[in-house]
Amino acid sequence: MTVVGVVVGNPRAGSRTLRAALAVRDVLGGTAGPVIDLAEFAGELFDYGSERVAQAVEDVKGVDVLVVASPTYKASYTGLLKAFLDRFGAGSLRGVTGYPLMVAAADRHALAVEVHLKPVLAELGLSVPGPGLFLNESVFAGDLAQEVAKLLKETS
Repeated sequence: MTVVGVVVGNPRAGSRTLRAALAVRDVLGGTAGPVIDLAEFAGELFDYGSERVAQAVEDVKGVDVLVVASPTYKASYTGLLKAFLDRFGAGSLRGVTGYPLMVAAADRHALAVEVHLKPVLAELGLSVPGPGLFLNESVFAGDLAQEVAKLLKETS
């Protein structure tokens, strides 16, 4: 069975970005893998002796599919997510399928996922099967699962 993990770079624990990433994971199906909400690791990301962060890195390396999500922050992904991704060497996630996901308040930020997040995931070796995923925050007022299913269908 395919193991689907989630990494979320929102600085707020339990964020809407986390909800969106979990919705993507659920629509993709497979076995639920690790969920890494980086807000819970913020104080340890620059401590290279942190066992919790080292374990999170190993957990990510054990998945088949990885949803990597971030809110759009200054037209890119968050520094929190960047600090975590810096723990992985070039090509170290080869063989993992990636789904980059960004959430923003305005559609004018939709290209950030393609221009910023998707290339760093490719550098790490993830295979991204289609365009990155972008959600406008307005979808949280409706049926999030339905919106995510529609988005995945449109981008596949």
